[in-house]
Amino acid sequence: MPIISSGASPAPSSSSCVPSWFCCSLTQSPMTGVGSLSAEAAEKLSKLQAAVAGLGQISDNEKSGFISLVSRYLSGEAQHIEWSKIQTPTDEVLVPYDSLAGPAEDIETTKKLLDKLVVLKLNGGLGTTMGCTGPKSVIEVRNGLTFLDLIVMQIESLNVKYGCNVPLLLMNSFNTHDDTLKIVEKYGNSKIQIHNFNQSQYPRLVVDDFMPLPSKGKTEKDGWYPPGHGDVFSALMNSGKLDAFLSQGKEYVFVANSDNLGAIVTPKTLADVKGGTLISYEGRVQLLEIAQVPDEHVNEFKSIEKFKIFNTNNLWLNLKAVKRLVDAQALKMEIIPNLKEVDGVKVVQLETAVGAAIRFFDNAIGVNVPRSRFLPVKATSDLLLVQSDLYTLADGFVTRNNMRANPANPSIELGPEFKKVATFLSRFKSIPSIIELDSLKVAGDVSFGAGIVLKGKVVVSANPGEKLEIPDGAVLENKVSGEGKSRCPLDPSSLGPTDATQKEDGPS
Repeated sequence: MPIISSGASPAPSSSSCVPSWFCCSLTQSPMTGVGSLSAEAAEKLSKLQAAVAGLGQISDNEKSGFISLVSRYLSGEAQHIEWSKIQTPTDEVLVPYDSLAGPAEDIETTKKLLDKLVVLKLNGGLGTTMGCTGPKSVIEVRNGLTFLDLIVMQIESLNVKYGCNVPLLLMNSFNTHDDTLKIVEKYGNSKIQIHNFNQSQYPRLVVDDFMPLPSKGKTEKDGWYPPGHGDVFSALMNSGKLDAFLSQGKEYVFVANSDNLGAIVTPKTLADVKGGTLISYEGRVQLLEIAQVPDEHVNEFKSIEKFKIFNTNNLWLNLKAVKRLVDAQALKMEIIPNLKEVDGVKVVQLETAVGAAIRFFDNAIGVNVPRSRFLPVKATSDLLLVQSDLYTLADGFVTRNNMRANPANPSIELGPEFKKVATFLSRFKSIPSIIELDSLKVAGDVSFGAGIVLKGKVVVSANPGEKLEIPDGAVLENKVSGEGKSRCPLDPSSLGPTDATQKEDGPS
């Protein structure tokens, strides 16, 4: 668990706030009412409800949750936010990470706190965008270890060090559940309890007639969708896991994406312009996602001057508060319509985001954490970073190499030839040293030898139809290599350090 490795308190005391999105909430937020439906919308909903009732693949709880979500959508709850009402959060609700108290020196005190904790990882995503099959959490990240391996190692090291019992809870989707159950069998001898539950399975809606796609014969997986990680609250309740953990004396849950190796709010950079941000809105702290932003304000939303922080989707929640709010049906997060196309049919899926629940928890806070606490792996460019000497690995924790002087990570841009994990790995004999790298851009059919060092700003580009090989032991410092000439392979003598303004034209 990254909160321990970074020196923050492992769990809250009953009288203190948590280094997280949410503080301990002791009072219930008022239930948000659903707006009235027009006659046309009511008719749509009635026909949809009848069609959904006939879908045998999902539970009654899922049918009820889906109809409730659609009803809210038809009543206008998905409308864009009023831009003029947005205010910058105050210091009281956006707390600097450095201001948090460190962990207790007494191991027994820390053990008691950790024994109240559950770690929940969002495990519903597939690795298809990186060319992999199955859950994204089983992609190998470093030294042959997967995301899930590292998560298990992190929690196991806590349990061993403090003699505590922190369980791992995986929220799967119908896309990942079966595979995950098979995969976790290998952790049978680990000092960690692993639990699984599924988020909801909802039918996609056909845009033309607002009817469920599965009722039209599309009953396989393409006819369904998981409704975003905002579904975690109701899924926890419906699965029985929420009540089970409360009965065991658990009080807090740490929620994070399974692919964030840094796992809280962090300073925004140009790479994060589409990420959600914290705002004050009508007297409460709230999450603002790009899907809620009016078209005319999208560029303003992406500005790193006005919106300086973004949501990393790492949350600390009070389980008792979650239960009260779910029982009261008070967690009515903003609805995000997501348009898709399935075999030529235009469909819409209605989703919610877990971070949007912040406005329903009293005394909620955001913590502005350093960039080192956010290390997502969304593409092979991120994979290059975490596999390089820029990071070290110990007990499942991936931490920054203190030899790196620049606090920011290098900017990595790899061409489509590197998009899939398998082809990415095939293009490197070994991952280059990038401790002194500022930026790297690679385009075309390029491959890298072993023992390569990249420094400063480096651009490597192969001409169309030609292969460019960077030889073993090459040092590229402030280089633009491969422009205008064939490199098959590059001459190592052309790759020594040069002045930062000089372009490398290669061997004659």
